[in-house]
Amino acid sequence: MASAFSHAIVALAMGKAFQNKELSWRELLVGALCSVVPDLDVIGFHFGIQHSDVWGHRGLTHSVVFAVLLAGILVTLWYRSKPAVAMTGLFLYFFLCTASHGVLDAMTNGGLGVAFFSPFDTTRYFFPVRPVLVSPIGVSEFFSAYGVRLMANNLQPSALFSARKNPRCIPANTPPVFPGLRSRIQPHLLRLVTKAMSDRLLAIVRRRSSDRPRRS
Repeated sequence: MASAFSHAIVALAMGKAFQNKELSWRELLVGALCSVVPDLDVIGFHFGIQHSDVWGHRGLTHSVVFAVLLAGILVTLWYRSKPAVAMTGLFLYFFLCTASHGVLDAMTNGGLGVAFFSPFDTTRYFFPVRPVLVSPIGVSEFFSAYGVRLMANNLQPSALFSARKNPRCIPANTPPVFPGLRSRIQPHLLRLVTKAMSDRLLAIVRRRSSDRPRRS
């Protein structure tokens, strides 16, 4: 699996990209939680469930079916009083957040593949390009040299555009996909992220300034 941090960041980024008034910080937080819920399947290891089982890690909870069910349950429980258009938008956002977990895991360089079509088809899948370092199962390994390397890999903006892969999985002389794309895209991503953060901070400062009571 990719780290929980990277899953949550992807969900938050999608929420900001939607630019929908229905997506307040509460909905963004719910989306971030949706993006990490699939990894609750690791609890099964304590009950003897094998990695390759239907309920094993990267199994049913990483599937499209699970994403549909989770999004549907959340919208039905919490947002059924909203108009149909708003409910549809929220369902789509929560679905994409949950489904993004399996997509990101399919780009990691270790573990079993992702059972996207479980329970109808338990075949495990990986994408051809796998630049994301696999995250350890367990908190202790995050506080190690590998954990530092993992976070650096997962959080770099250009990770998804890099064609570097683990040498244990792919030959070292494999040519890069889209050569030069990373160097062209990374500056634009950095400018966009910086501008978005500065605009957000400026908006907060202005709002707080306008909320202060004026002295007579």
